[in-house]
Amino acid sequence: MTVSFTHDDAARLTGALDDVIADGATPGGVIAMGTLGAEPRFLSGGRIANELGDLAPTPDTAYDIASLTKVVATWPLVCRAFDTGRLSRTGPVRAYLPDFDGLAASGAATIEQLLTHTAGLKASTRLDHYRASDVPLHELMCREALEAEPGSHRYINRGYILLGLALAHAHQRHLDILGRELWDDLAMTSTLYGPLTRGPQVAPTEQRILGAPRIWGQAHDDNAALLGGIAGHAGVFSTARDLARYAEYLIDPGTDLAGWLRASMLPAAPIEPGLDRGLSWIVAPGNVAYHHGFTGTSLYLAPATGRYLVLLTNAVYHGEARKKIAPLRNLALKTISAT
Repeated sequence: MTVSFTHDDAARLTGALDDVIADGATPGGVIAMGTLGAEPRFLSGGRIANELGDLAPTPDTAYDIASLTKVVATWPLVCRAFDTGRLSRTGPVRAYLPDFDGLAASGAATIEQLLTHTAGLKASTRLDHYRASDVPLHELMCREALEAEPGSHRYINRGYILLGLALAHAHQRHLDILGRELWDDLAMTSTLYGPLTRGPQVAPTEQRILGAPRIWGQAHDDNAALLGGIAGHAGVFSTARDLARYAEYLIDPGTDLAGWLRASMLPAAPIEPGLDRGLSWIVAPGNVAYHHGFTGTSLYLAPATGRYLVLLTNAVYHGEARKKIAPLRNLALKTISAT
């Protein structure tokens, strides 16, 4: 049963976006709200960046979606690789990477454990520590000792970096090419790995050093940047229009990924009371799946009511984003969870 958003829902979300902009949490942002079979409604506020004056963001402004890469690139590619037999949920990740000899504790993590953040991998992900090594990245990562017993939930980027490497090796094609094929299939023509050309079509992110150029069209995530902007955990840029199209595809029961979304919403590990981790997605009461990106992005899906919400901001423009845009994210989750 499809449940439409109300005019009051739109007004509250617009007000919350305006509030976080006024509080200095983000220069601006775009929200897409929609239901299965209907055109999405786009809400926007603020500006793209101070460098561009009062130019307002639009549904076609590209944002660095950060960890939404996990559910917009890696998760759907892994699910389709399950369908074709290129990957197995229970297979160890090292089986899908170039061969190397010897023990590899992290390489024994299964694809499912990596998807659910339950592999017990080393929590810190600092690829810069590997820069002087003449050993391939996949081997270095696989040989890392575990820091926890597999089974408990710890959100870790390195698992998705390994998944990205495994996808590329299993298909014998680079991850950005796999992503391009996926997004072309879904008519997501503005979704891609960076770098993108600096300009008004792209929302910049952070200025790391005073007086230095702002990060603009390059991956904000340090580890993704070291991988040339192409990684399983971060690096993708997208627009509200494309993510609305993607969200509708996922909640459409007639598509291949809709079945995987249902399977991915089965709780695999508790995160905190009321929230569980499925395959990639956070699962919340009310049959809602969602994920956030560090730059200030979020995607919410409610397949039972045929609804979705997309939040795109560049809140890291002013520094760390999570706490500053929490009121907007909290309202989005409350809105999509209502029946």
